[in-house]
Amino acid sequence: MNIYEKDNNLILQNACDFDLVQTFECGQCFRWNKCSGGYIGVAFGRVLKITQEGEDIILHETSLDDWNRIWSHYFDMDRDYSEIKKTLSSDKIMQEAISFGGGIRILNQEPFECLISFIISASNNIPRIKKIIDSLCVNFGEKITYLGEDYYSFPTAERLSALSLEELGVIKAGFRDKYILGAAKCVKCGQLDLECLKRASLEYAKTELLKLNGVGNKVAECVLLFSLEKYSSFPIDVWIKRIMEHCYFDGEQTKDIIADFAAEKFGTLGGFAQQYLFYWARENKIGI
Repeated sequence: MNIYEKDNNLILQNACDFDLVQTFECGQCFRWNKCSGGYIGVAFGRVLKITQEGEDIILHETSLDDWNRIWSHYFDMDRDYSEIKKTLSSDKIMQEAISFGGGIRILNQEPFECLISFIISASNNIPRIKKIIDSLCVNFGEKITYLGEDYYSFPTAERLSALSLEELGVIKAGFRDKYILGAAKCVKCGQLDLECLKRASLEYAKTELLKLNGVGNKVAECVLLFSLEKYSSFPIDVWIKRIMEHCYFDGEQTKDIIADFAAEKFGTLGGFAQQYLFYWARENKIGI
């Protein structure tokens, strides 16, 4: 891949294994929205418009410095996805899934934002999740102006922990309000150190996340995979359960059996396998 700057844009020439639609529409993130020619999103206090022309990726109105500090790691550009896909494709089902969604990259999201976002996602649908998160940011984040439009950063744990339930009610998250505030207070006071969990084992990190009210197995696994760099994590919701039963089992199985099967079959690549399977099956209505 060749990277160069042109007209205040950053061009990633021949960016292999990277498809914007597949990456932003596979269920791992909620703050990237379609715009003319691509997507606009907010991450780590920055707004970015990103478009694609073939295998060339264009990052609009950004710099090489921001690329090196934020976007390169965010888009997981130092990882060899070709090798991951080659390894997983020894399985015929995975081979088919990868042939459909081989441009997915797992985003390295900001841990606190990821935690709160997936707490909001529990028993919720994508449009409502995005609406609640947007309201959270508009009301309690910092305004950022980009390409003549106003956007908002994700609020900090300090900002959210200072709110009352009544104040947070403006985002209309319902019963999740108390979980959001509880998580924010745990992070703010240091009871939960998310950056420290990146260096911990998957088992320890998951145990710590599960101590939070409003965090169950699926939410914890998503936070582990999408922000804490635990790539063997294999989040199982109702959709993945049905997909796995359809593809690998003869009938209904418990989530524990599916989790054990995935751990043995996919090992350290479980998170990548989960994303390829989910996107392929959802888009083709396989097992659903």
